[in-house]
Amino acid sequence: MRILLVEDEKRMAQALCEILRLEKYEVDHYDSGTEGLNAVKSNIYDIAILDVMLPGMNGYEIAKEARRCGITTPILMLTAKAELDDKVTGLDSGADDYLTKPFMTKELLARLRALGRRKQGAASGVLTFGDITLDTGTLTLGCITNNQTVRLSEKEFRILEYLITNSNQILTREQLAVKIWGYESEAEYNNVEVYMSFTRKKLAFVEAKTEIKAVRGIGYELRCDDV
Repeated sequence: MRILLVEDEKRMAQALCEILRLEKYEVDHYDSGTEGLNAVKSNIYDIAILDVMLPGMNGYEIAKEARRCGITTPILMLTAKAELDDKVTGLDSGADDYLTKPFMTKELLARLRALGRRKQGAASGVLTFGDITLDTGTLTLGCITNNQTVRLSEKEFRILEYLITNSNQILTREQLAVKIWGYESEAEYNNVEVYMSFTRKKLAFVEAKTEIKAVRGIGYELRCDDV
């Protein structure tokens, strides 16, 4: 897997390159926003890791321009700020995930594995987790063990897609609201609860063991303990 790293902090970049190469990733590093954008637009990378604060143009601008040009490479945004607004800005710009500095190496690698699975799933048209499949072309949820299927609404599909492609982490209601309804939407957080209920009913309909678990005071995660 080939990874693009755009990071201008020299020590951080050296450490990340070393970690990723030890994990057998191929890594190309650039330290300016302009070079980073040109690299992303080459469309040769499996994943792009973008720092937010960069000379030339920032990570948000790179992601936004890349998406405008039709580049679908998964983007992991690195930010020194943990505020929700900064994370929302990253997602709205086209990033698929974000990681707040400082971070643990294990978390970084887990996020990269999740993004790698998403890219592979998108290429095949089918996402999988536990005993369920999600057909991205027909918006169909299926259960592997009994071949039961059901058609999802657009919101239900996007909730499951987001949970599957971020199956290594707990997603907050804020993240789900922004991802599904958009930053500019006036949708309230109780919409998340309503559509989460609908989605759980679809999982129950196909008799899947995979469940959407509520993590008290935090958010939701996808879990399948029995498979």
